[in-house]
Amino acid sequence: MRAVIVAMAVAFLVSLFGTPLAIKVFTRLKAGQPIRADGPQMHMGKKGTPTMGGVVFIVATIIAYVAGHIALTTLPSQQIFQVGPTITALVLLGLLVFCGAVGFIDDFLKVRRRHSGGLNKRGKLLGQLLVGATFGVIALYFPSTMLDSTGGRTNSETVGSTAISFIREVSWLDIGKVGSVILFVAVVLSATNGVNLTDGLDGLATGASTMVLGAYALIAFWQYRHWCADPSYVKAGANTYCYAVRDPLEIALIAGAAAGACVGFLWWNTSPARIFMGDTGALALGGLIAGMAMSTRTVLLLPIIGGLFVIITMSVVIQVISFRTTGKRVFRMSPLQHHFELAGWSEVNIVVRFWIIAGIGVAMALGLFYSDFLAAVT
Repeated sequence: MRAVIVAMAVAFLVSLFGTPLAIKVFTRLKAGQPIRADGPQMHMGKKGTPTMGGVVFIVATIIAYVAGHIALTTLPSQQIFQVGPTITALVLLGLLVFCGAVGFIDDFLKVRRRHSGGLNKRGKLLGQLLVGATFGVIALYFPSTMLDSTGGRTNSETVGSTAISFIREVSWLDIGKVGSVILFVAVVLSATNGVNLTDGLDGLATGASTMVLGAYALIAFWQYRHWCADPSYVKAGANTYCYAVRDPLEIALIAGAAAGACVGFLWWNTSPARIFMGDTGALALGGLIAGMAMSTRTVLLLPIIGGLFVIITMSVVIQVISFRTTGKRVFRMSPLQHHFELAGWSEVNIVVRFWIIAGIGVAMALGLFYSDFLAAVT
């Protein structure tokens, strides 16, 4: 737990004090956010606000990950727990960095062209597919090698699972490695676009992502304390309930670091925002959240824990289908947050109320996760 707390604290401080520096740098580089001409008119006052702020919490998360591992080296050695970097970290931090890189290209083109249209849809989709497929293969085809209780080396879990999961793996829903890689890509696409669509108001996506990542830190740490690879926990008895995941402490450390980095960034991103995360941050957070769902074996729990992202994404889907089939719009504007802006709600009211919705989804998901454990051991 100490390593997770250290990572969260370091990420928070790096992001909190690094964001003002990023604001100065991006302002000097004239990397201001272009505003859509067909968007809400009240957004015109935000024109020129520095964007690409996602770079800050990506860097903060990586620095915090290193700090967390330094903290781990001060703990008493335990045979089965890997202190060094793992494939799990490669997958999770890889998704964070490379999905963020796709978003950075998009933001860069927007700034360079002084227009809200950056990377075209085909190019962005191709980038997300490549990142998702690359790390999906790594997650499914590289099993871990860790020390067992006798000191011998044994192959164990992969980062992802071939079985579709809810609270844990559903064994009879095994779709094989190829099917799992396809699912991995689909989850990456869904999560990245969900967070990206939510990123439309000051602090909205940052605050919601903080809650989701904080929840995954709790889930992963609980899995670590009840880990099937821990011989001190797994013992004979009908009430033994463990989680067959790979490197849960590593997952908790990265989730905690990213949550802490988002809180530090939110200090400057909340209304009125001094900097925007841009697609750099939105795609990075979406990629990481997708990786969290796959690595904790809670894929079907993601739509609940990220309920706000689902609601906002569905508002866009409904709007597009309605307009193309009937020529009528269901909402004044999509995504949903802009509908309420045009209905007269203040930006702060929308953000806070949407945060409440995000919190409800997170609370429901955690309740389901822990109730499953309690039901199994009672």
